[in-house]
Amino acid sequence: MANSAQARKRARQADKSRILNASQRSEFRTSVKKVVYAIEAGDKNKAAESYKVAVPIIDAMAGKGIITKNKAARHKSRLNARIKALA
Repeated sequence: MANSAQARKRARQADKSRILNASQRSEFRTSVKKVVYAIEAGDKNKAAESYKVAVPIIDAMAGKGIITKNKAARHKSRLNARIKALA
């Protein structure tokens, strides 16, 4: 339990950021899944459109430090390779 005023404030801030980060991480996962589902359905156009929507979300998560830059690059690279393989 936080005893000082500073520690109590940090605990409040940590709770807020945890909730915000969880929702943003969920948005990231959802956007990636939309691309994956389009790829599995074999719809290259829908997959490409979903990918264009997902890339800024992935980059934003990396910029905010919610995921690492390497993880963002890995997701983008693998999704793009799977889309290209549909051709």
